[in-house]
Amino acid sequence: MRAGAVWERVRRRLRAEFGEDVFNSWFKSIEIDQAGEDAVRLSVPTRFLKSWIDNHYRDRIIARWSEEAARPVRIDMTVRSAMANRVAPKPKAVAEAPRPAAPAGAARPLEQAPVAASHGETLGGSPLDPRLTFDSFVQGRSNTLARAAAMQVAQSRASDSVLFNPLYIHAGVGLGKTHLLQAIAGTAQAAGRRILYLTAEKFTFGFVASLKNQTAIAFKEALRNIDLLIIDDLQFLQGKQTQAEFCHTLNALIDAGRQVVVAGDRPPSDLENLDERVRSRLAGGLTVEIGSLDENLRLDILKQKLAQAKAQHQGFDVPLAVLGYVAKNVTQNGRDLDGAFNRLLATNRLTNQPVTIEMAERSIRDLVRVAEPRRVKIEEIQKIVAQHYNVSRSDILSSRRTATVVRPRQIAMYLAKTMTLRSLPEIGRRFGGRDHTTVLHAVRKIEGLVGQDPALNEEVEVLKRRLND
Repeated sequence: MRAGAVWERVRRRLRAEFGEDVFNSWFKSIEIDQAGEDAVRLSVPTRFLKSWIDNHYRDRIIARWSEEAARPVRIDMTVRSAMANRVAPKPKAVAEAPRPAAPAGAARPLEQAPVAASHGETLGGSPLDPRLTFDSFVQGRSNTLARAAAMQVAQSRASDSVLFNPLYIHAGVGLGKTHLLQAIAGTAQAAGRRILYLTAEKFTFGFVASLKNQTAIAFKEALRNIDLLIIDDLQFLQGKQTQAEFCHTLNALIDAGRQVVVAGDRPPSDLENLDERVRSRLAGGLTVEIGSLDENLRLDILKQKLAQAKAQHQGFDVPLAVLGYVAKNVTQNGRDLDGAFNRLLATNRLTNQPVTIEMAERSIRDLVRVAEPRRVKIEEIQKIVAQHYNVSRSDILSSRRTATVVRPRQIAMYLAKTMTLRSLPEIGRRFGGRDHTTVLHAVRKIEGLVGQDPALNEEVEVLKRRLND
């Protein structure tokens, strides 16, 4: 399918997902600048749009494009106005992994800082952001253990015995795991250790490219001749062959006494699309969670951002009461805090209005959540539906087609689609490796039935209440 056709399908999905107003504000002006088989470069007219999309919607665009193209794809955002006097980069440059957005622990400077080259980049690694350090990571109760473990790993010498191997850090979006991984990489690299920092997506592309180019042996040797391997976003590691190679690399490094650090959005046991051997190996090390940001930590993050903004923008200030209002009401994650603070800055700079509570209320009203929604997991849905219909969870995941199993399975898929943010392909994988079209059929089937059958509608509502309790 041509890139233009794929992008039109992605645009339609984004419009349906976010609504007309959000789509017109952030997605309408995006254009395709260059497209290859594995990488796409999109452009927008302003730096502000690029920054906002990178921080808030890049992952969603990548996910939707990969689903429509039926293969993983790498997205790079550029500014059209900044491209006129620049030579177009080689296709290989487009395939560079996106720079990770600074998560909750970071007080990201408002202007882009140059990305430092690293030893890992020569091996195909993802670039490091010099802003993401332990000093810029704001510590609180929810991340103290993770930060301490990360510092222990980062400050160890190559000759020291390995204490936590592998170290596995998991957290939701925007809570600081990428910041910690980059801080580990930067500290270890400065100490002269041979490090390689990769996203799971970059690992996948590197391995597939080595197979195509018949350089698989060199790829394997490069991975095994390092002191510290850091893998981010493990939940995106796809493909049986790629997972098998990752497992071999993991075993080789750990058995050789080399350090491995991995991050994902869930504990290893919850990554059901991941090979069992990999999950078992990861669970054998130290697993730590970064919890949600409490109000005090959110306020500390905002104070640090304010200090950096004042150094760059003369005369800019935010009263403590306004910072407190933002910290109290923007509760989802650190990226929402970034967005809220940047809106205050933009409004002040563009309109010369002083930053007040009233201005903050207007600027961030869409980021304010009345109550933190409970995060429902697919495993919980499967368990509660199985209990309700007196079947086992293994029955729901099996290939059995009896009526006593098919209906609960379809209801569970419907609830997974309506109560979680998981995509149809991922839901299919979590239901015994089914195709996304099977999930779509189940969702549409139950949607139709609940509108016609009051008894079934009541059953579904009871299950929703149980899951939300």
